[in-house]
Amino acid sequence: MINEYYKTIQDLITTIKEEEKNKINLVADKVAKSIETDGIVHFFGAGHSHILCEEVFYRAGGLVPINPIFDENLMLHNGALRSSKLERMSGYAQTFMESVDIRPGEIVFVISTSGRNGVPIDVALLAKEKGAEVVAITSVEYSMSQPSRHSSGKRLFEVADIYIDNHCPEGDALLSLEGFPMRFSPGSTIAGCFIIQAILATSIKIMVNNGTTPPVFLSGNLDGGDEHNKKLIEKYKDRIVYYR
Repeated sequence: MINEYYKTIQDLITTIKEEEKNKINLVADKVAKSIETDGIVHFFGAGHSHILCEEVFYRAGGLVPINPIFDENLMLHNGALRSSKLERMSGYAQTFMESVDIRPGEIVFVISTSGRNGVPIDVALLAKEKGAEVVAITSVEYSMSQPSRHSSGKRLFEVADIYIDNHCPEGDALLSLEGFPMRFSPGSTIAGCFIIQAILATSIKIMVNNGTTPPVFLSGNLDGGDEHNKKLIEKYKDRIVYYR
């Protein structure tokens, strides 16, 4: 199945590149402007979507002012079934969002492929109440195929300021096999990683073109990397709790 999965992922990435390019460039410009005015960029995802928050945080070659919004109860290592149950609840996000330092004009990414669960939708709404601009990474096809679990009846793409479609199918599984009734092999993590890294790479280019030096981490495994990174972290540690 290597060739089949490779071809399917390749087609998925090509679709995203062609159909979401304008939104990716638009969001990248917003990210660049926020960082240039001393803002930070926030990321939230529950369940497997939280992987994408870790992907861009404290990453060699990545931007320093990235704030992941983590709640361990929504992660799989604290109980997979429990995390799924909590993610579906309207109102739970208030237990951790009240303490998150989100300021007007900053960008908050909310990642949920199904886009139907209560917590991601509440995170988006609470971030907007704080004056942030919310960017959803979600699947419109998947979302439209299922009813919302949020008390408002809305899905994530309907409450975000901007949404970028990861073009994953209903259920996220990409492949099928004759003789086996279920589809299998998800694509949302690879798709989401491409979208986010494309946005951040473009924002770095925009900052350079504007004459700004983007705050980018060096690998700590390169000589001089620790010293370089320490200076950058010092600027943001008061706002990003995981740098303290």
